[in-house]
Amino acid sequence: QVTLVESGGGLVQPGGSLRLSCASSGNIFTFNAMDWYRQAPGKERELVGTIASSGDTNYAETMKGRFDISRDNAKNTLYLQMNGLKPEDTAVYYCRGRMGYLEVWGPGTLVTVSS
Repeated sequence: QVTLVESGGGLVQPGGSLRLSCASSGNIFTFNAMDWYRQAPGKERELVGTIASSGDTNYAETMKGRFDISRDNAKNTLYLQMNGLKPEDTAVYYCRGRMGYLEVWGPGTLVTVSS
């Protein structure tokens, strides 16, 4: 079974940048699409954005222009580049891989934006 593990979270000041990684234990092309989600304290989990196997990306409206999803096929790793971070971006960030009706989630990585 393929597993996903996020990394790269931590404390960052407002206006700063952070790059999250999501490493797959198997071939990343196993997934039809991969997503980044986040869940802020006391809030529901929300979609950050998606990258299809074609490489096409889509983002939630509030993330456009600040967040960028990419992947390194050779490293079987998904990335989330976050710029211009705000305190409201504080959340646990999760990656998800989708294969038809099957989903694989990582355990998440915490991002805290604070001065």
